[in-house]
Amino acid sequence: MGWKEDIDGWVNDILSTSFDERDGRVVPDSADVSNTEAVKLEAVFLYADLAQSSQLAQSCPWDTTAKIIRSYLYCATRLIRAYGGEVRSFDGDRVMGVFIGDQKNTHAARCGREIFYCTDQVIAPKASKKFKSVSDADIKVKCCVGIDRSVSRAVRAGIRDNNDLIWIGRAPSLAAKLSDVREYPFCVYIHKDVFNALPEGDQKSGEDSIWEKRSLKVAGADHDVYRTKYYRLP
Repeated sequence: MGWKEDIDGWVNDILSTSFDERDGRVVPDSADVSNTEAVKLEAVFLYADLAQSSQLAQSCPWDTTAKIIRSYLYCATRLIRAYGGEVRSFDGDRVMGVFIGDQKNTHAARCGREIFYCTDQVIAPKASKKFKSVSDADIKVKCCVGIDRSVSRAVRAGIRDNNDLIWIGRAPSLAAKLSDVREYPFCVYIHKDVFNALPEGDQKSGEDSIWEKRSLKVAGADHDVYRTKYYRLP
């Protein structure tokens, strides 16, 4: 199409961009951020990912798969909003929530455990009972939620009428990686910085910890994270 010179120019312009950084007091959306701005934000990022979706798509009618994914995303989105988080991204069967404020760590961790409850105790048994293709294929509907906190920056990417925010920082990257872990029944993973900010009642049940510490290597670096198999009732 003869676009080589245009592409060279576009990339040179983008790589030469100088960002005007400003502190964010609310979670921005793409309309709030210009092409030359970066919004700096101390936030907790939650990624909730539906496991087994590829197996669902291969083994079940398309509308069965669609109903299960819709049920999952509906519950996850409702819970993120109920805890004061802002939904800023959908990617297939995954949703991202952003939490700010004094209770951001507690709200995100509780939200993650409640998403686990909805998946494990509501969606999974109902799907198996209602859809023969699910029960015949012996599919267990599962999820994984990854949560991390850090200072991050939101910048706008794409072209006019086709753009969205991209999030730069440890938290959005690591939370997404944690949501890819598949070690059922451990379905919620939080970075140690989130764990350390939780009140004791969200770390323990009585005298027993509901979280298990482990080390996870991501992008060549070791991270201390905590995982749990204890869901929370909404």
